[in-house]
Amino acid sequence: MSTIDFEPLSVSVPLWEDPPGVFRVGQSRVLLELVLRAFQRGESPENIVKSYRSLLLADVYAVIGRYLVNPAPFDDYLHICDEQAGIVRREIEAAQNPGVGKEELLARARVKGLIP
Repeated sequence: MSTIDFEPLSVSVPLWEDPPGVFRVGQSRVLLELVLRAFQRGESPENIVKSYRSLLLADVYAVIGRYLVNPAPFDDYLHICDEQAGIVRREIEAAQNPGVGKEELLARARVKGLIP
């Protein structure tokens, strides 16, 4: 039986920040949270690359591998992203038809026969 002498391997996590506080994967502009959320939904790295063609498979594996080793900082980042998305969503909703809520819009659509 022969043995193979592997050199120690360290793989860098291919992330870059643009703008500050927003992380992107590899040399693409794909957001880290999109890759992680897809993985959390059960998508394979191969399917993630099919969804975001500017990604490299090796980059997705590197990011997911690092996430699996220590998910806490990634989960913290995802939590921050969710909070910021909620703020933006509320700002957009407030800017659209102030005073008109979801229930009123649904009622109008029912009257017009657009929904049952």
